[in-house]
Amino acid sequence: MATEEMAYDVIEKRGEAELRQYAPSIVAETKVNGPFEWVGNVAFGRLAGYIFGRNRGRQQMAMTAPVTQTTAPEKIAMTAPVLQEPERGRSWTVSFVMPAEYSMDTLPEPGDSKVRLSERPGQLMMALRYAGGWRRSLFERNRNKLEETVASEGFVPTGPAVFARYDPPMTPWFRRRNEVLIPVEAA
Repeated sequence: MATEEMAYDVIEKRGEAELRQYAPSIVAETKVNGPFEWVGNVAFGRLAGYIFGRNRGRQQMAMTAPVTQTTAPEKIAMTAPVLQEPERGRSWTVSFVMPAEYSMDTLPEPGDSKVRLSERPGQLMMALRYAGGWRRSLFERNRNKLEETVASEGFVPTGPAVFARYDPPMTPWFRRRNEVLIPVEAA
């Protein structure tokens, strides 16, 4: 059985990047303080607990992709994009996209007070796919490359870059699908 992925339509290719229109979604998210490579592991445990039954209904849900990570804003907006920036001790928001069959009314309440549900609006994003490990240096290299594409193609970022991981940790690093996503609008 294939893993459900966050819904999007490819509008067009721009070099190695894709311009995508993402559908609205609901996410389970948690905030963690720490370095880039470390926070995903802590957050994953909390969020996996939620979808595997640590919720008010003890309901289990399917895992979806991607798992996203972003710097946590001072005040978390209900529609904040997902981003990860390389700073030690910084606050990060890590999110799981909920299966499309659920609504805010049908999702069970999290059993962990550090997990919350949030609705995200649809948005236009530039995406750059790459393989490899989940290292900060690899993410930064690809983020810089995508930022150059965004600028050269006449788009303006409307939020911070998103680090998206699609594969489980047991996937060999050289086969992992990762992406950098940047919300954009035409200049």
